[in-house]
Amino acid sequence: MKRFISRLLPQFIKNQYHLAQAVIACVFFGFPAKRLKVIGVTGTNGKTTTTQMITRILEQAGKKVAMASTINFQIKERKWTNASKFTTSSAWKLQKFLREAADAGCGYAVIETSSHALDQGRVWGIPYEIAVMTNVTREHLDYHKTMDSYRIAKRRLFEIAHKAVINADMEEPEFFRLPGKEAIRYSTKDPSAHLFASHVELDFSGTEFTVDGTKFRLHLPGLFNIENALAALGVARLLDIDFSTAQAALASIASVPGRMELVENPMRADILIDYAVTPDAFEKLYASILPLKIPGSKIIHVFGACGERDRGKRPMLGEIASSNADIVILTNEDPYHEDPERIIDEIERGVTKKKDKNYFRIFDRREAIRKALTLAEIGDIVLITGKGAEETMALGDARIPWNERSVIEDELAHL
Repeated sequence: MKRFISRLLPQFIKNQYHLAQAVIACVFFGFPAKRLKVIGVTGTNGKTTTTQMITRILEQAGKKVAMASTINFQIKERKWTNASKFTTSSAWKLQKFLREAADAGCGYAVIETSSHALDQGRVWGIPYEIAVMTNVTREHLDYHKTMDSYRIAKRRLFEIAHKAVINADMEEPEFFRLPGKEAIRYSTKDPSAHLFASHVELDFSGTEFTVDGTKFRLHLPGLFNIENALAALGVARLLDIDFSTAQAALASIASVPGRMELVENPMRADILIDYAVTPDAFEKLYASILPLKIPGSKIIHVFGACGERDRGKRPMLGEIASSNADIVILTNEDPYHEDPERIIDEIERGVTKKKDKNYFRIFDRREAIRKALTLAEIGDIVLITGKGAEETMALGDARIPWNERSVIEDELAHL
């Protein structure tokens, strides 16, 4: 009944409710964000990894930090999993978190800040010190309807914040650069940007690049992780944290759960878990792995699409995967209340180049993963995308326990 009523109400009415909740929460918890320097990270892709990187740099600099991300929360040394499936918590939970952080003596809070939270006013009362933009690409059009509305929602973070860090390589970066506010632009393409990554080297064990004469080493593969690192370095520069400190911090990150996460295996294949759920994320994923593909090896891609979200992107995901992978396996993924078979049907419309022995449609996600591992040989790349580090799968109102890495390791043990 609650879901039915919610669907009937116009979004602007629901937004008034969220805003009222934010005002009440701020008053109740005593506007805790005023006691912190808050850094907000927004963007379609890369938010979680960038948030983790910024947090680690601050810690390396001796700061006491709180962090709220899609995958986990942290207040100083205490860490716990984000099991909510929300990027940004409700206003009440967020203000409670910030109050606990301030009371624990934290000086900084790094918060993944979604377009939904900005549009709904859930972050009202938070005086962001720095806004970070990773990118804006197609996503959430089920909610925002148009890309212009999506950009406008994200721009609100930059209207609030005092300073900004912006990806100069994305579409329309100047839209987020507001008059009178200090902004740092970063790039892997434009040498005129404030932070430019040169001497880039990529492999599955990590990446290397140089910024302003300082060489950085990441244990995270992918060109997009260099972009995420540059965003974090932009924050370091605005906070007067030297690059040698940032260098040590970034090198200390062994991995980010569910983000280009490599699973060791006796088959000597490269098994990668990634949260990629958008066409842009798929494009960047393949741009990173295709140059590392061994001649004669295969790319096997297992994925689906989330229910009750932007349906228009589904055939786009299918087309990108079928154009780049050698074997495509479509499967179930968080259908919520939508017919999961219809979701797969809509992805399948874009799978135009693998309608043969190299295309499989396996509804059960565990069976789909098992099939991919069975087909994999030495040197092959197995991509399993869409769930990342999530701990549940959404089936209607139910949340079924699901951990991608655990499933993969369990199936490997049985091969």
